[in-house]
Amino acid sequence: MLSRQSRQIIKLLLAFPLFALHLLAYATSKNKQVIDADLARWIEVYPTPVSTSSTVVQLLHLLLNYREFRNLLHYRLGGIGRLLQMWTRQEETLFITTANIGPGLVIHHGFATIITAKSVGAYCWINQQVTIGFASGKGSPTIGNHVTISAGAKVIGGVTVGDHAVIGANAVVTKDVPSHATVVGIPARIVRLNGVRVDQPL
Repeated sequence: MLSRQSRQIIKLLLAFPLFALHLLAYATSKNKQVIDADLARWIEVYPTPVSTSSTVVQLLHLLLNYREFRNLLHYRLGGIGRLLQMWTRQEETLFITTANIGPGLVIHHGFATIITAKSVGAYCWINQQVTIGFASGKGSPTIGNHVTISAGAKVIGGVTVGDHAVIGANAVVTKDVPSHATVVGIPARIVRLNGVRVDQPL
């Protein structure tokens, strides 16, 4: 009887024809360096069934098993990505409509998630059921680098979320969040700032 690892390897081999166009689009993309940064972070979270540095194997693993990664790759590939959406299913309730997203983004689970920011920085982490979006007449958020936005959080309006900030689960953010701050609650309050526990409004 085949081991789980062997079965996974066979699945990856069988997946090659399905995702061959994705691999070709990646190999010829002007956005390849950014995609490589995404890939490296996703593989840290969702490692391949065998330890390998092969980009092809890593891409096949993520494309086969994680629809959220397909959404992100299609976004990175631009017009070609929109064509590839017709070839393979995405996470249908994940919407990425942000013009500028830095490298190394991880979308963990990603269902019922809307990312409509002015910009999102490098190496951010976004969980499921997150809304990043417009408030009437107030624009959309600017998200810094290395920001974590936890499950169910809402970041609304023309606010700025500073580098290394953490938005707690189900928090509602309608004001600027300073760098290195952790915020929780409705409305969100700062509970940690620069590694020190605090309790203060935004």
